[in-house]
Amino acid sequence: MGMEEIRKAALFQFATNGYEGASLSSIATEVGIRKPSIYAHFQGKEDLFLQVARYAFQEQNLRIFEYFTERKDQPLKHTLHDFLFWMGQEYESNDSAKFMLRFSFFPPVSLYHEVLDIVNPFLDKMERKLTRRLRNTRDREPFGHMEPVDVALAFMTLVDGVMVELLYSGSINYHRRLNAAWPIFWRGITLTTSPHEA
Repeated sequence: MGMEEIRKAALFQFATNGYEGASLSSIATEVGIRKPSIYAHFQGKEDLFLQVARYAFQEQNLRIFEYFTERKDQPLKHTLHDFLFWMGQEYESNDSAKFMLRFSFFPPVSLYHEVLDIVNPFLDKMERKLTRRLRNTRDREPFGHMEPVDVALAFMTLVDGVMVELLYSGSINYHRRLNAAWPIFWRGITLTTSPHEA
């Protein structure tokens, strides 16, 4: 068994049980090796976690890029709305997405700064992707007084809100919050009148 198998097992354990709840022993058992064999590939639990984090965030970055690329000809309203549901499905079915969401909001205290050094560039890339998508459709979508970068930030704030609800309260409350917030968000960014003129 090599590094790839250990990393996959660790990804599942960390995503499911958290940093404190996952142990090198349980990861070794899942792979079918003895715990000392992990040290042939990783310096210890912290090193393994950070390597898994870099992998998970890179994978989700690619999946998000694919999501927007596949829907580049779709109306923006559908693309953004569906993304909120897509992220929920990713969380339920994809260990990398579950890991990413869990540790974006709840990084291990002992690795707080190291995790933020992975999370923040990921969020910056997502903001840039959204801003580009919004700029490319601006002539066809009524954004009124809103700048694309402001719409991107507002949308990411909405994503944060519904994802926190999914992490804390589960699928039912996540859908409830999403269904309440989405129409208000969309109405807000498509106003044709400046709020100063309203």
